[in-house]
Amino acid sequence: MTRFAHDQFAKDILDETLGYIGGVNPAKPVASEVREIDVYFTPNPDKSGYSEYREKLGLLGKMAGTPALFEPFRNPVTPEKVLSCLSKLLDVKADLAREAKRENTVSTEAPWLWILTPTASETLLNGFKATGDEDNWGRGIYFLGEYFRTAIVVIHQLPKTPETLWLRILGRGKVQEDALASLAALPVDNPWRGNALELVYQLQSNLRVNREQKSQLEVQEDDKLIMAIAPLFQEQLAAAEQRGKIEGVQEGIERGVHQGQRLIIESFIQGRFGELFEPMVSLVEPLSALPPIQVTRLLLQLSQLPGDSSGMRQGQHLIVETLLKFRFGELDEILIGIVESLLALPPVELKGLLLRLSELSRDQFLELLG
Repeated sequence: MTRFAHDQFAKDILDETLGYIGGVNPAKPVASEVREIDVYFTPNPDKSGYSEYREKLGLLGKMAGTPALFEPFRNPVTPEKVLSCLSKLLDVKADLAREAKRENTVSTEAPWLWILTPTASETLLNGFKATGDEDNWGRGIYFLGEYFRTAIVVIHQLPKTPETLWLRILGRGKVQEDALASLAALPVDNPWRGNALELVYQLQSNLRVNREQKSQLEVQEDDKLIMAIAPLFQEQLAAAEQRGKIEGVQEGIERGVHQGQRLIIESFIQGRFGELFEPMVSLVEPLSALPPIQVTRLLLQLSQLPGDSSGMRQGQHLIVETLLKFRFGELDEILIGIVESLLALPPVELKGLLLRLSELSRDQFLELLG
């Protein structure tokens, strides 16, 4: 279901960002019953670059100044869910107290609970006596009573600033789309940009799964997000090209572009269709030799296909047709008709032939197919 794809994305983003400044334990079990904390974080000031990385994470880094439980929600949090989160927090505090007693030590600092929700009604906030503290934390963060060590973060109320990026990316609709655009605009050397983009691509692939089980509203929202993610492919491919240029020679440029594109293509296909099998494996290297803009357009087309074996087969045809069209221009009936024959070739022969396309005329190519 849609919610599970977004839940995993939220956990992955928090794991990726917070891992630079401490220990992250996604899905930490709670001993009192079969439940899990989404993300349990323990800061580690001894980590190299701790202060710098924490500052770069903005508001999320400020939240990570103490041990913390992060509970992200795709849909607006309900009173029952808030109570469940509070129950987990109390269980953790009780575990820490028991551990301190058993080891005859001072109890470890109790964690803060940060409940991340796209929106929250006035009724819910008033029901928990949650109040804002804009002077110290800005707009959109509501704290329960002091002893609860808990805050409800209303993501769609957060100001649209660089400091809130890593929380807004966990929102939904226009808020999340704007955050994705800001993510793509980060400097290429940002420590989280590349991996976060990979997580975004994986999210796009996951949103295409089990669409028949989703409501019409969920499908429409997924489609809007998929279209917002699509332009980011070009950003990642451009970064691969830049890495090649830095090497300073043409060979380095080509190697940087091809290697970067190959990794992106493999990651995308695996996320979209599952494991790579022949003849798809043999198509990756020839495809990675195309200009980034051609690869981007093709990946967008592949993202529209079903994620089953039928979609895989359609994708293979589409890749071969793209390679032929790039070399020979618009395809006539003869070239279209040989696609199936090409895919039936032994993998080594198929790959070798497609890698030689740039050297062959149309007649030479057809002659080799006999």
